[in-house]
Amino acid sequence: MRKLGKFKLLAIASLSAVVLVVGSIAVAQSVKTHRGQGQRGAWMERGFHGGSAFARLNLTDDQKAKMKQSRQSFMESNKPLLEQLRTKRQELRQASEGGTFNEALATQKLTEMAGLQAELMGARFQLHQQMLSVLTPEQKAQLDQLKAQFKTHRGPRPGEGGRRDNE
Repeated sequence: MRKLGKFKLLAIASLSAVVLVVGSIAVAQSVKTHRGQGQRGAWMERGFHGGSAFARLNLTDDQKAKMKQSRQSFMESNKPLLEQLRTKRQELRQASEGGTFNEALATQKLTEMAGLQAELMGARFQLHQQMLSVLTPEQKAQLDQLKAQFKTHRGPRPGEGGRRDNE
């Protein structure tokens, strides 16, 4: 009888562990709401960055066409860069496959990716400047208000002040 009790206890503990793991995976997957970007991606899609902030500015058809052209031009001119980044990410994932982690390879891929990401950041900044140049002064002021609302909703980020740590 005593062994049967230990067996039941072990079975219950194992089953509980499996339920916890499966439950945590389910929760983690439900948080990834938009292209694997988590809650931040969902907010960006709904609110500020995903293009909908510009949609709140009552753009004219001409402004919409210019912005669309800018985005298309950005995608065309940066397609090779985006493909290189995608390839580097795949190579980075491969560095940890097979149960072993190749730290040297991962470091090399991350270093290569850093330069590509910096280049992409510059291109995105240029796109943003092009899109801002299409706006009227009133629309720019309205966009600034939307940015302020976004920052208020999101709260301070590291490096923006409003430190949360206890020193």
